[in-house]
Amino acid sequence: MILSFIFLFAVGSVCLAQTEGDAIVGVWKNGEGTGMVKIVRNGEKYQGKIVWLKEPIDPETGKPKLDKNHPDENVRSRPVLGLTNTWGFVYKGENVWDDGNIYDPKNGNTYSCTIKLKDKNTLEVRGYIGISLIGRTDLWTRQVAK
Repeated sequence: MILSFIFLFAVGSVCLAQTEGDAIVGVWKNGEGTGMVKIVRNGEKYQGKIVWLKEPIDPETGKPKLDKNHPDENVRSRPVLGLTNTWGFVYKGENVWDDGNIYDPKNGNTYSCTIKLKDKNTLEVRGYIGISLIGRTDLWTRQVAK
């Protein structure tokens, strides 16, 4: 009987954590207003891909923007629109997702990243190299489906 209770409590705790973790699932606009990222759960982790760009066309070529700043020359021809740029996030509790990465196609750099849900419509996205104290924070806003 006690083992059954412990099992049910553990399963309930996991389900609650998954539900709380899903609070970041949705479409978010970056602080500059230049792009939107759709965050989804992939197994036990969360990832996001670019689903909208304010300026999707490269003014130099007249064609869709490409990932031309990526350090790997073999992927520089992939479009930025549709690119997975956030991945590996694990819900840690208390509205924090950690252990993730964020890729910035503007400069071709990948950063460690932590996401905090400030309220139901605001994410604090902090990208950093090494330690979290040295980095940049951006506020993303939830986009409502129309």
